[in-house]
Order: sequence, then structure tokens, then C-alpha cells
Amino acid sequence: MRLSSALMAGFSVVAMWAPGALPLCAQISPAVSSQAAPVPAPSGGSATPSAAPPTTFPGASPSPLPAASPLSSIAPVAPGAWSPLSLDQASQLALRQASSFSQAILDEQAAALDLLQSKAALLPKLRSSSTATLNKPLHPGTPDPSFIAQNARREYQELVGVVGALDFGVRAAIARNRALLEAAHAGTEVARRALLRGVHQSYFALALANGKRRSAEDALRAAEEFARITALQNEAGEVPEVDAIRARLIVAQRRDDYEQARLQQLAAASAFRVLVGYGNDQPLSVSELTSGGTAEEIERFTPEVVRRRPEFAQLEAQRRAARADVGVARAERLPSLSYEVDEGFDSPSLHRQDIRQHSGYLATANLNVPIFDWGISRTRQRQAELRARAAENRAVLVERDLNRQFLNAREEALTAIARADHARVALQDAQRNVDISIARYRAGEAPILEVTDALTTLAQLRAASQQALYDFEIARSYLRETAGR
Repeated sequence: MRLSSALMAGFSVVAMWAPGALPLCAQISPAVSSQAAPVPAPSGGSATPSAAPPTTFPGASPSPLPAASPLSSIAPVAPGAWSPLSLDQASQLALRQASSFSQAILDEQAAALDLLQSKAALLPKLRSSSTATLNKPLHPGTPDPSFIAQNARREYQELVGVVGALDFGVRAAIARNRALLEAAHAGTEVARRALLRGVHQSYFALALANGKRRSAEDALRAAEEFARITALQNEAGEVPEVDAIRARLIVAQRRDDYEQARLQQLAAASAFRVLVGYGNDQPLSVSELTSGGTAEEIERFTPEVVRRRPEFAQLEAQRRAARADVGVARAERLPSLSYEVDEGFDSPSLHRQDIRQHSGYLATANLNVPIFDWGISRTRQRQAELRARAAENRAVLVERDLNRQFLNAREEALTAIARADHARVALQDAQRNVDISIARYRAGEAPILEVTDALTTLAQLRAASQQALYDFEIARSYLRETAGR
């Protein structure tokens, strides 16, 4: 009689699981649940409970399962331990870290300085030049210099003036650098969105890993409890030994599933910590995956929103820069003019009278006309034209790829909504299937394989439900990014 009561209590524990309910070990009895109170710990959205002794029933022998279970390091986060990190908070933290986005900001600043330099090339430059020359006498005692290019044995020159150049390629260089600045600005927005997309993927990946670990934990607890009850029945002679062996095998499989889920959770938490700049000693928790989307929300995203993406502005600016680069290369084959206008003196001594006598203005102009350079300038122009064509081809390919990504994300979101709805209904049926299978096994109407299959199906559907929610969040994030939200 005491064994029958124990068996009925154990089977009721296995059958009482429902999505969102407490872990099965907390439903055995108030005494048992009080022995395993969760203790919060900063480990990727999970906490570590104190280990509880194995549960036994009056008059029954201890469970044949090992006392040291991997569940000794599992527990959900204690309510109120710390608030989960929201997606917006994670995004703001990631934007402040060193990343490709911060590098894009530096590149944009460098492009702005390039434009400033090219504009300054049009303006004359102010200069001051001071020169002193000592020339050997042609003969001892004569004032004639040895070097005929010099005007005297000693020559002192002080000039203050402006220099500049008039080049047909300067304006083309300004247009090119202005387009490159616009491309860099659009590239900064592209990098920002790419970083936020990575944050969203990592955030929801951690939420998915947390959910899969909880599901694996619940499945392992249910399998351990079923194996314990089956072992008690085997000791009482009510079931054959092969049923107890099969129950232990399903526990081993569930334990392996749990270890894999725990490893995936640790990897997801590590990747997310890198993005948001969290150390290993900082507590980290994210919100759970929830089904908050509808098909109507997704259908509002139309293909027209793809044109709002900053990649198109970046490509257009790169095309203009490539066309302006053709003008820069063509200018190498055209004449250029440089000029110098100075005021000062060029005197054989520093006496005031000599300086006053040799003071004045000096203007120089130099016209440079290219004639023949073995085709170097022409090949540079041809290269610039090819780069312009390549930029146009790249724009077409990127546009096609962005349209493809948008359509795929839209279909993935709609499909994920349907999958989540189907999984929600199927979970109820799977739980009912577990209850019926256990009841039939207790009545001797079904083999143990029916129970193990029912438990396996339930575990698979839990994982499928979490995966559908994750796929929906990722697809919706991409659609919102495309729409500029």
C-alpha cells in the first residue's frame, strides 16, 4: 500500500508539467522544494541552486540513479535578483564599445579632412622665404663670384608672398572627396545598423539558449523522476528490468541534451558580453522570448522600404566619386599653371641702403604643358573609368541582394508566426500525450517505449517552439532595420 501511494505520487509529478509551470522537482512536495531554493549568480541569465538530497518515499529503497546530478548547477534566476537587460539598453551599451561602428566614425572624420584639404588647394598659400648665400670669389681680391648663377659673393634674400596653382583636376578632386565624404557618412550608418543587427541576433540567441536550457532541464527532471519510479516498480516486481534500463537510457539522453544546451548558453552569453562590454563577473540576464507579433504587423513592410537603406546612398556616392576620379585622371593630360607673387629684397649686404636699393616686387608664372609620358596618364584615366563601371555593377548587385534579403526576412517572419502558433497547440497535445501514456503504462496497457516516445516528443516540441520565436524576432528586427525604425 505504501509502495502504491509512492508510485502514484511519483507519476503525478511527471504528468503535472505544463509550459510556464515551476520545475518538476519543485512540485514534488513543499519539503523537497524548500531544500533546493535557487540562489542567484551572475552566469548568463541563470543562477545556481544549492544541491538537494535525492527524494525517497516511505518504505522504499533509495533511487538507483547517481546522487551527483548535473542539475546541481541549474536553476532559473531568482525573481527580483536583478532586472533583465532590455534590448534598447544592450544596443546603447554596444554603441559605446570599440567596434566597426566606431571605426566608421573615424573614417568619416578622415574623409571630411580630405575634403577640406582639396578645397584649400584652390586658395593661394602665404609664405616667407629667407636665404643667405656665400659664393667663393673668382680670383683673390676681386668681387666676382665663382658660380655665374649667383649675383655676388654674398647674397641675402628675404621674400614674403603667395604661391598657388591653377589645375583642371582640383575641382574634380573636390567633387570626388565630397562624394567620398557622403559615402563615408552613409557607411557610418551602415556600420551602426550592422552593429545593432549583431546585438539583436546575439541578444535573442542568448534568450533562445536560456529557453532551451530551461526546457532541457525540465525534460531531464521529468526523465529522472520517471526512471526513479520505474526503478521502484522494478524492485517491487511490477515491471521487468528492461523497463528500468530503458528509463535510465532516456535519462542519459536527456542529460546529454542538457549539457549541450548549457554549453550553448555559455557560448551565447560570452558572445553577448563582448558586444555590450560586460565582464565575466558582472551579472547578465536578458528577457525571455515571447510571441508578440502578428501577421498584420509583418505585412505592413513592403518592398518599397528597401530603398530607404543607407547602402543605396553609399553606393550612389561611390559612383559619383568614381566618375569624379575620371576627371582627376584626365586633368593629368591637360596644361597646369603655377604662380608666385613676392615682395622683399635681394641684396649683396644687409646695409640699409643696399636693402632699400634692391627691394621690390617679384612675380613668376609657370605654364606646364604635358606632351608625352609613354601613355601613363591615359592608362590612369582608363583605370578610373573601369572603377566607375565596377561601382555601377556593384550597385546593381547590392540592390538585388538587399531585395532578396528583405523578401526572405518577410517570409521567415510570417512562417515563424505560423510555426509558433502550431507549436503552441502541439505542446498542449504533447503534454496530454505524456499524461495518457503514463496512465496507460501504469495500467499495464502500454509498453515503456510509448512513455519514452511521448517524453521525447514533448522535449522536441519545446525546442521547436523556442526556435520559432527566435526566428521571428530575428526576421522582425531585420525588417524594422530596413524600414529605418
